Amino acid sequence: MSGLDKMKARILEEAEQSAGEIIAKANAEADSILESAREEAEKEASKILERSQRDAAEYAKRVDSSVDMRRKQMLLAARQEVIGRVLDEAYDTVMNLDDGKYFAMLEKLLERYVLPQDGTICFAKQDLERMPEQFAGRIKEIAAAKGGSLALSDEARKIDGGFVLVYGGIEENCTIKAVFDSKKEELSDQVNRLLFG
Repeated sequence: MSGLDKMKARILEEAEQSAGEIIAKANAEADSILESAREEAEKEASKILERSQRDAAEYAKRVDSSVDMRRKQMLLAARQEVIGRVLDEAYDTVMNLDDGKYFAMLEKLLERYVLPQDGTICFAKQDLERMPEQFAGRIKEIAAAKGGSLALSDEARKIDGGFVLVYGGIEENCTIKAVFDSKKEELSDQVNRLLFG
């Protein structure tokens, strides 16, 4: 082997050694990059998992809250329906009282609403037809006790029950329906307390 061949062989050997080192260094760098990427991917996956668990927990809370709210709304609606039925039944009971009890109730209602003025009292047709004879006298007595007078109107009103007081051009609606409607909230509260504590 000549000197030139030796030199070529050494250059090739150095080049191969240098190439081996470069490849080894590149492999080490690639391994480092891969390891770093794997660690980063694991961190990101951990964050995503945490976020997913947190989101799932929040969603579960919202669902529970929504279900609880819906349950409460349904319970409230059911209670209101029961209270409404009880009030309707109470109204029907009052409307179907026997004549004695019915007109005794109307006397109390009249005592509450009569004014110390001259006026007229109007009844429904069915009440005029079943009115006890002495009731017209009781109307006059109750009005006089308050310092006024009431004339019984022969003209029937289109009302279910109760009466309408007319003073001048002003009417006071004292029908059973109007009384129930005006006391509906108070009656609903009482029924609620009685039924549901």
